[in-house]
Parts: sequence; structure tokens; C-alpha cells
Amino acid sequence: MIRRPAGETQHALIAAAVVVTLAASGGAFVATRTTALAALDQELADRLTVTRYAVVSEIERYRYLPSVVGQDARILRLLDGGDARAADEANAYLQTVRDLSHVDELFLLDAAGRTVATSNWNTPDSFLGQVYAFRPYFREALSAGEGRYYAVGVTTGKPGYFLSVRIGPAAHPIGVAVVKIEMASLEATWVRANEAVGLADGLGIVFLAGRRDWRYRPLHALSDAAVAQLAAERRYEGLDVATSAPLVEGGRLVAGGERLRLAQMGLEPDGWQVLAAAPEAPATATAWLVAAMTALGGALLSGAGLFWRQRRQIVRMRLEQADVLERRVAERTADLAREVEERRRAEEELRRTHESLVHAAKLAVLGRMSSTIVHEVSQPLSALDNTLAAAELHLAAGAQAKAGKSLASARGLLRRMQEMVRSLKRFGARARPEPAAPVSVAAALDTALEVLAPRLRELAVPVVADLPADLPPVAGNPGQLQQVLTNLVLNAAEATAGAGGTTSVTLSAEVGAGRLTLILADRGPGIPEELRDKVFEPFFTTRVTGEGLGLGLAIVRTILDHMGAGFSFRARPGGGTLTVLELPLFAPRDGGQP
Repeated sequence: MIRRPAGETQHALIAAAVVVTLAASGGAFVATRTTALAALDQELADRLTVTRYAVVSEIERYRYLPSVVGQDARILRLLDGGDARAADEANAYLQTVRDLSHVDELFLLDAAGRTVATSNWNTPDSFLGQVYAFRPYFREALSAGEGRYYAVGVTTGKPGYFLSVRIGPAAHPIGVAVVKIEMASLEATWVRANEAVGLADGLGIVFLAGRRDWRYRPLHALSDAAVAQLAAERRYEGLDVATSAPLVEGGRLVAGGERLRLAQMGLEPDGWQVLAAAPEAPATATAWLVAAMTALGGALLSGAGLFWRQRRQIVRMRLEQADVLERRVAERTADLAREVEERRRAEEELRRTHESLVHAAKLAVLGRMSSTIVHEVSQPLSALDNTLAAAELHLAAGAQAKAGKSLASARGLLRRMQEMVRSLKRFGARARPEPAAPVSVAAALDTALEVLAPRLRELAVPVVADLPADLPPVAGNPGQLQQVLTNLVLNAAEATAGAGGTTSVTLSAEVGAGRLTLILADRGPGIPEELRDKVFEPFFTTRVTGEGLGLGLAIVRTILDHMGAGFSFRARPGGGTLTVLELPLFAPRDGGQP
């Protein structure tokens, strides 16, 4: 049996591991992307169904109206050769029906396509006298009994959906009743929701869309026949649709500099297409992430396998050496002596390593404590600086009384910082907690607002506290509750300012079931669902400017846990976050102790 050199065998195994890992990574990429795209297609299909239902509902609720109008005696009298009085009655009737049904306009065409009555008879852009025989909805109503057509109005310049019904028998029609529905409200709903959906007509021209840059653009390049048809029907009068760039390239919808995955669904009887689109980039990014994780896992497994094989080789070599040593007694004794010495040195090295790790752990605890103190003392220091500056100005102006008040306030801030540092030391130590004492929420809030006053003025975000005057005390520590309120109020104010808002941060309170519920409301960008647990981790922060250490909420969470209080975030209706604290009420036992 021919044995390969160890180096060649190991190189072959490494090459095989690399090939297998790359294959597994590529397979994971393809499988993950295929699954993600399938989920995206299902999401687009659901969106198409909802959009189609909304469009159909918007149209069908007015489908009956042309038939009802066409059967009215005033309409029939006018079409049967009525005089000016009959025309006035028909105009008034159409205006009343329009106002009650909330459609855009109603109008009546004679058999030649000329408008003889309309709901906007008394406006500057009245349809009276206008001839619309070129419109498909008129021709379809005469030939098939009813018609549907979406277009931009040639008289008003406003787009709308026209529903028409023939009046009179097919052999001798006397007119056509038409209802114009404005679908701008449906489009506005899509725009507000930032929905990438739309409607395209039978020629592939998008006429309603949740994205403004889709409107009045063809999905594909228009043929000469389609351009001629648009001109003949004057479908989009005044809009340069024919020369607009197509939206679809290579099977993807391209708009606003991004390529979107496109899904379509037919909508009859108009031959429309309901459109929905979404970016593929998230699916591809997820696939790359899974592929990278697969490659990393393969690399780890390969490394472990090579390590195990190498270890076996070392064991085999040692066994071979042991066989040699047994044949050579003298050398064996020397080797044993050397092994004892090596083991002694290894134990000494292990001892030194253990001492280094213990020392490093102490330094890590010290570093975290220092960072916490810096974070918690920064706001009182800012307030102290402003207070001392005010005292200096009062002394310069000879206002001794005001200077004395400022210095007294500064000493109060120093005492609060000392209490804060003592609280942080107790907070980090495994010491027995102090008994809970009655704490006034209003007093703690006043202290927190005094500390934060300079920063709140800088942010230009007022804080409004709507607290009942008879709030009962809660069980806890005054200094720790001040820490909690300082952190939460500052976070709420900075979130509101960061979102570009100047609205107030509000606080309200409720009492019930042995707890006091304090609600802090801001108008910031909100906290995504996936980050609501992670924000409590030490040193985690969403700030990208380098401000903050990411310790505020970790400290708040631990303090509230020690108090037995509840703490949660909720989405605020209309945007922002509701921070909810459920503080236990102070309940003294006999003798005044809680």
C-alpha cells in the first residue's frame, strides 16, 4: 500500500473542504433567494387582490347611477324634444343627484353626442353644448347598451372614469346618460400608504398609481397604432404620454433609480392591469447573509475536522515514540524527566494566565462603572455649569441675593451628583437593597426637569406634565426615580427633536389596582418592534453621531426591576412612542414601615 506524504493529503483535504463549502454556500444562496422571492411574489399577489377589490368597489358602487338617471321623467322629456324649461329641470335634477351621490359630474348626451344637460351647467367649464361623440363610452353605449372609459376630461382637464348607459331602444336611441367618477381619493390613499401599486389601461399606460413617477407612463413602448388611438380618443388630452419613457425594462419595473419586481393582474371588462411592485434587494441581501453564514459554518466544521485529524496524527506519532522509548530505557527516563519539567512550566503558565484573566475581568467591571458614572453625571454637570455661569453674572451685576440662590442651586446639583454616584455604586454591588421609602413622583419629576432644563431649551422641545395634585407616593428610592425620569424624559425630547418636531413631550398619570401608571408620550420616529428588547442591552445605542453610551435604558430597566415596577414601550397613534411605567404604590405596614 502506497502512503501519500502527510502534506499532500492535508492539501487535498483542504481543497475538498473548500469545494464542498463553496457548493453548500452557493446552494444556500440559491435556495434562500428562491424562497424569499416566492414569499415576495405571494405578498405582491395579496397586494394585487386587495388593490383590485378596492378599485372594483370604488366603481361598482356607482354602476347603477346612469340607468337610474336615464329613467327619470325629466330626462326623458328633455330628450323627447323638451323646451328650455325641460332643460332647466333636467340640469337641476342632475345637479341634485351629483350632490347626493358625491360623484364628480353627471351629464346627458343626445343621439349625436352633444351635451344637452349637465350637473355643472352653471360653472365656467360647463359641459353644455360640448360634443363627445368621439369618446368610446358614447359609441359603446349606443352599440352595446352601456360603456366604460377612463380618460382626462377634454373640457375640465380633470381625469375620471366614465360610466354610460343608452336611453331608448337599440334601434332608435334617443340619448346617453353618463356619470363621471373621480378616482383621485383612491390614488391619494395609495400615496399616503406609500403603496407601490397602480392601474394601467388596455394600452399599458399607467393612469393611477401610489408612486407619482409612474403616472401617465407606458409599461412598454407604444406602437404607432396605439399612439393614433390615443390621439383619436383624446384619452389623455394635454399629456405627452407617447414620448414618455417605458416603465418596464428586462421584466423589471424601473422608476426612481431602482429596479422593482413587478406583478400584474387583469381587471375586466375594461382590459385594465392591476400593478404591484417591490424591491428584490432585501431578498438578495438575505440570501447573501445565509450564504455567508453557511460558508462560515463550513469553514468552522472543516477547521474542526482538520484539527481532529491532526490531533490523531499527533497521538499516533506519540504512540510510535512510546514504542521506541520502551526499547530504549535510558532515553525513556530522560524523556520522562523532560515531560515532568514541561508540565510544571505549563501549570505555571496556566496560573499566570488565570491571574491575568481575573485582572482583566476587574478592569472590565471598572470600565463599565466609569462609563456609567460619565453617562449619569453628564446632565447634572451641564446644569451645574449653567447655574455657576448665572451666579457669576449675578455677582458681576451686584445681585447678591440672586447669586446666593444660584450657588445654593449649584450645591444642590453637587449633592444630587454625589447621591447619584452612591446610587450607582449600590446599583453595581451585590449588597442587600435598602427598604423602599415613599417617593413623590411630582417631586422627582420636578428635580429631573430642573437637571434637564438647559438641554430641553437647546432642543426647543417643551415638557408638559399633566399630573393630578393628589397623586399617592410610590415605593422606591427618590434618587433612583429621578435617574429614571431624567433618562426617559431626555430620550423622549431628543427623539421628538430628532424627528424634526417641536411638539411637546407630555406626561400623564393614572392610579389603580395598587399601582401608579405614568405615561410619557413623544413624537419621535418610534422604536421598531425588533429593537424593543435590544434597547435595554448595555452599550447598545441607535445614535450614529457618537453621542450617548447606550447605558441609559439598561440603568432604567435595572432600577425599575429593583423597585418591582413595570416598563414597556408602545407605538403612539399618529407617530411616536408611549413609554409606560407601572410603579408600585407605597403601602406602609403597622408602625409606619412598608
